[in-house]
Amino acid sequence: MFMFNLLRRKPKVYSKIENHIFGIITELLKVSSTDINVDELGGKYYLSNEEQHFKVTILSNDYVIRLTNTRDSVAEKYDKVFVEDVLKAVKEEKHRRMELVYDSITNSIEKMAERLHNTLIESNEQENEKVRRLEAEHVSDQKVNF
Repeated sequence: MFMFNLLRRKPKVYSKIENHIFGIITELLKVSSTDINVDELGGKYYLSNEEQHFKVTILSNDYVIRLTNTRDSVAEKYDKVFVEDVLKAVKEEKHRRMELVYDSITNSIEKMAERLHNTLIESNEQENEKVRRLEAEHVSDQKVNF
């Protein structure tokens, strides 16, 4: 039982400023007009909302978060666990948005395939009707002599 308690991670209690920053970032992520850009190799994550003139840059390798608005730009180094939690929220939202785009594309492809299928069936039916008419005309043109 004692070993199990050591392995369980205690929930991180954020400072007042960390809570405030996490709240800002969470609210930005909720707004669809917030762009999320990622440079995985460089460990940089960018949130940008032009409507609210607000940008967030997260440097995951250095545990630095920069908040920028029209008047100010503040960059601070934060606790590793805090930055990882922020990154987790950013990555989850990025993944959710990618799934929405994927679902939309898949849905569009399925609709196009269905339209194409229906068009091919219609075209095939029209061709079969032409062949039947030609065969019927051919039979009626031939007269049987006894």
